[in-house]
Amino acid sequence: MTSRYEVAVRAGAALGEGPTWDAARERLIWVDILGGRVHTYEPGSGRRTVRTTGQHVGAAKPRAGGGLVLNLRDGVGLVDLDGTFRWLHRDPVPGRRGNDAAVAPDGSLWAGTMRYDEAPGGGTLSRITGDGSTETVLDDVAVSNGTGWSPDGRLMYYIDSPTRQVDVFHHQDGRVADRRRFAQIEQEAGFPDGLTVDADGCVWVALWDGGAVRRYTPDGELDRAIELPTPRVTACAFGGPDLTDLYITTARVGLVRPHPLAGSLLVVPGAGKGLPHPAFAG
Repeated sequence: MTSRYEVAVRAGAALGEGPTWDAARERLIWVDILGGRVHTYEPGSGRRTVRTTGQHVGAAKPRAGGGLVLNLRDGVGLVDLDGTFRWLHRDPVPGRRGNDAAVAPDGSLWAGTMRYDEAPGGGTLSRITGDGSTETVLDDVAVSNGTGWSPDGRLMYYIDSPTRQVDVFHHQDGRVADRRRFAQIEQEAGFPDGLTVDADGCVWVALWDGGAVRRYTPDGELDRAIELPTPRVTACAFGGPDLTDLYITTARVGLVRPHPLAGSLLVVPGAGKGLPHPAFAG
């Protein structure tokens, strides 16, 4: 395994987030939340696209039949193959927006929200199915962020960033229980943001204001850290044909003197072995 990063896409995203490998189209999808943009990048050809959303977009994930599902300021929407947009679940709340989201092994979308002022209890985590049915899983969240599942789907990992914790739940049939602490991030290391789980069941955590991505073993022990040149590291995901390249999003918002790579999409080739990303079943 290597820890040497490369620049996949040099960009100036205000708040780059949510890298996701779309295996069907061999591309990496990521968003600029505050820029209201969905980006795609094809490593094989270097081709890039950008779609504007008209409002802040917390996450974009591939759909099983093609197109995208978007976690937006005012709810969750669908983009069809022809580019047509329609709402799946519209729920605008003043002062609140969608943030990170993840697709569970059963194809449901687990979509987080947060208040713009990051007030405790102002955010949620909800489970949304392809027909638009929505269930609130957690209703006392500040900044809903990384969500991921163990290789067997029996554990769900979750981050509410201000807690500086990665939590773990038992997961079965779309329900979670027995929440407990998996890993604690020390104050000087920044805040946990996005996460991904690899094929060995290890949990990779991006550190906002920590300038790094860490890997924790299934027992919650820190066993590796990848240092990066810009402090606001937001999320990570494995991609590429063999799911061995770790893609990392970054942000430049709030930085007085941002590093030239702040807001870019970075990649660490050969970092490990990821799990396939399920597509949204809707």
